[in-house]
Amino acid sequence: MSLRTTTEYVEDVSPGSGALPPRARYASSDALSLSLNGSWRFRLSDTADAEDDSFAATGYDAGGWAELPVPGHWVLQGHGSPVYTNHRYPFPVDPPRVPTENPTGDHLRAFDLPGDWPADGGAVLRFDGVESCARVWLNGTELGEFKGSRLPHEFAVGHLLRPRGNVLAVRVHQWSAGSYLEDQDQWWLPGIFRDVTLLHRPPGSVLDFFVHASYDHTTGEGTLRVDSDVDGRVTVPDLGVDIATGEPVTVPVRPWSAETPRLYDGVLATAGERVRLRIGFRTVDLADGLIKVNGRAVLFKGVNRHEWHPERGRALDVDTMREDVLLMKRHNINAVRTSHYPPHPAFLDLCDELGLWVIDECDLETHGFTEQDWRDNPVDDDRWTPALLDRAARMVERDKNHPSVVLWSLGNEAGTGRGLTAMADWIRGRDPSRLLHYEGDRGCRDTDVYARMYAGHAEVDRIGRGLDGGPRRRRELPFILCEYAHAMGNGPGGLADYQWLFEFHNRLQGGFVWEWIDHGIAHPELGYAYGGDFGEELHDGNFVCDGLLFPDRRPSPGLIEYKKVIEPVALTGDGTPGTVRVTNKYDFADLSALAFTCSYEVEGEPVASGALPVPALAPGEWADVALPAVPAGAPAGEAHWTVRARLAADTPWAARDHVVAWGQIPVAPRRVPYVAATARPVTGDGVITLGPAVFDARTGALRGVGEVPVTGLRLDVWRATTDNDDGAAWQDDPRHGLLWRELGLHRMRHRLDAVEAGGHDLTVRTRVAPAARELGLSAVYRWTSDGDRLRLTVSTVPDGDWTVPLPRLGIRFGLPAADRVRWYGGGPGEAYPDTRAAALTGRWQSTVDELQTPYVRPQENGARIDVRWAELGGLRVEGDPVFHLTARRWTTERLDAATHRTDLVPGDTVWVNLDHGQHGIGSQSCGPGPLPRYHLRAEPAQFSFVFSVPAG
Repeated sequence: MSLRTTTEYVEDVSPGSGALPPRARYASSDALSLSLNGSWRFRLSDTADAEDDSFAATGYDAGGWAELPVPGHWVLQGHGSPVYTNHRYPFPVDPPRVPTENPTGDHLRAFDLPGDWPADGGAVLRFDGVESCARVWLNGTELGEFKGSRLPHEFAVGHLLRPRGNVLAVRVHQWSAGSYLEDQDQWWLPGIFRDVTLLHRPPGSVLDFFVHASYDHTTGEGTLRVDSDVDGRVTVPDLGVDIATGEPVTVPVRPWSAETPRLYDGVLATAGERVRLRIGFRTVDLADGLIKVNGRAVLFKGVNRHEWHPERGRALDVDTMREDVLLMKRHNINAVRTSHYPPHPAFLDLCDELGLWVIDECDLETHGFTEQDWRDNPVDDDRWTPALLDRAARMVERDKNHPSVVLWSLGNEAGTGRGLTAMADWIRGRDPSRLLHYEGDRGCRDTDVYARMYAGHAEVDRIGRGLDGGPRRRRELPFILCEYAHAMGNGPGGLADYQWLFEFHNRLQGGFVWEWIDHGIAHPELGYAYGGDFGEELHDGNFVCDGLLFPDRRPSPGLIEYKKVIEPVALTGDGTPGTVRVTNKYDFADLSALAFTCSYEVEGEPVASGALPVPALAPGEWADVALPAVPAGAPAGEAHWTVRARLAADTPWAARDHVVAWGQIPVAPRRVPYVAATARPVTGDGVITLGPAVFDARTGALRGVGEVPVTGLRLDVWRATTDNDDGAAWQDDPRHGLLWRELGLHRMRHRLDAVEAGGHDLTVRTRVAPAARELGLSAVYRWTSDGDRLRLTVSTVPDGDWTVPLPRLGIRFGLPAADRVRWYGGGPGEAYPDTRAAALTGRWQSTVDELQTPYVRPQENGARIDVRWAELGGLRVEGDPVFHLTARRWTTERLDAATHRTDLVPGDTVWVNLDHGQHGIGSQSCGPGPLPRYHLRAEPAQFSFVFSVPAG
């Protein structure tokens, strides 16, 4: 081998050299394989040419090198630092050139062949994922180099293997020409991050094969044909099938769908190998302007999924992938877009097995070229077309046998150009059985579906009604939101409003929430790190934390909300009194797999419960099901029925009794708390006493109720702005978080105008306004009591030119000690005006600490909605009307100033907010803000609270 340093390949626009043609991946066969995952020797250099190639020579001594595990990313293993950008390239844009400063990792792995490794046949070395460019040697012989980070590459190595003392050498460059094609919104993480495997290839072994398994919904029959590069036979015992490769057979089958993922086990046997097949019969087509599977239109209730683990980055194990799919299924998600690259192949095995529709997306994004108006975009440069076609082929060939994959996607945010058309043409020619997606193709010249990102509700409604204009071809195609409801921080809001549109307009076939998981990196000081926490020159902050899961895979309130919004069964009180309307929203399954229960609850307490017989309604059917009679002797008070749909038996993705859907039907209204104003205020020793309360005589400030001290009670309009309040810099719509701060709503002054004690009330008049502004709010606090309880009525009137809504409107006060919190209202988790679908009315309890929602960047969180009463810190509070409850061990101001969770240090006071109203959440961090009906307008308001000290 040569000792010179060759680097020209790094900036070569070609996909590489030496690799075998792409082929189908299969999970198992009877041929031997050897995993080369594990501990490797590692050396990091600052540039691509800092070291020569001698490390790949036989006998090289790497004893002084570091060790690191493969799969992995060296920047997460103590060598260098990760970089996060949304779309800007973290290097000068001069395609295909990359910086001289190009971190380069040399990897060495010594291995012996197992004792039973056959002497005949060949062998293939397989890399499932390396970022971004790799050059490979085995036993001193160069095999080739490749680009395409999230794609498989194989090399023929049988002639180079030895029984003992094999040495695999891999040089990996962080930056390459391929980096220009991989500008996805994620961390830049170099390394060998997927499996490395040595595969024995017996004489006569399987090469490439294509399983064609269609389904005719009119006859109930499936047609199977397996095309194979090597002749063999295909057997499917459950179907009595035994045919030659290339030969079709038609038999009665149960079809595959995401709701009923029926797989048939089969075997492809050639002279030298037996490969297990997992066959799902289904047909995807475009008919009547809709995406149909097995003759039925589907509604995607989907999510975009990057691969992520807070410690291992994109180096995921199968257990983590399974956890992802199980969480999706348990939260009613039925589809996943593999943003923005093909996932680890085992993930698709799980989608086949457990049932998810998949848009399989090519490893392609050139979003950074938008900074120069797409000038020199590789997808419109013929020199790059071979690399684009290579990426398309490696995706399609690897994944073509997965029934879960129903659409191919050309990539993401790569502009437009001839290269994309070439990819579309190749894919159609290779696999006409699936549809094509690419959001950037606004005219739908190359695609089969009109896709958009982050379109607002009004525009989506117009599209659903066919009023969107554009080319005729596009107007005749189905529509999906391939990205919507940006789940960054608190949110996303407006999910229920989108879902109503999806279900109302046939043309709208659903969407994919952005995104699945926060990409926070576990950090010893910060908790979870995001962009900028590693000293990056360019970064996009916490925009990388925008998922429905927190980095540790705990569901966020956004995921709980999404589960409720996309329930496959609707349980409502829309029918006649005494009934629940049950609507089957599945596309394929009837309701026979579900068992229904009902519970009669008064003031949040169950009184009676039992099974509720519901017919096995077919998809799309509904029925009004009679509820039981109200239990005899049930106590008076606010009452409702809670009806739940649960799994009737264990399934592969959840246990029996898992709640799939629920609904609440009101029966009796709430009794509003009443306090007779019989007590009189008494003044003395600098205080005013009214019933159980003591006030400061000069300021009218509440000092305590009974034995419970209270501090700082006053009107509050500020909240620590959410990511969605602050919005995105590129948006034209008003960004309320910035406008609130510009007005000074975070630094309101409270002027005392009068303290009036007389008759049966104590009245405190104030004006609340920011410095340097003439607008404000007059706030009048009127206190009354019946001797035991204390009622506060707050009246507010805005004055001045209020052109923005309020963040919140309510009161805030401090308690010296509080831990346990009990309340009757919406729960168990947080909710806001446009994120309230999942709030179940009942009695709940928590701790103050458990009320907090741990968003990676701290912001407004933790409000419980529709609270009738709450007890904490020795106080009971009842609302007229219902209120939002928030309690935390730090002030809103400290929450607002924090950048990471570790900035929040508990104080000695628990600060409680009782809010008459909160502004909506929306998803303006990358989408629309809250709909106008969720704005908290500055207008006259009046609300009351009743304070008391519970007995005992």
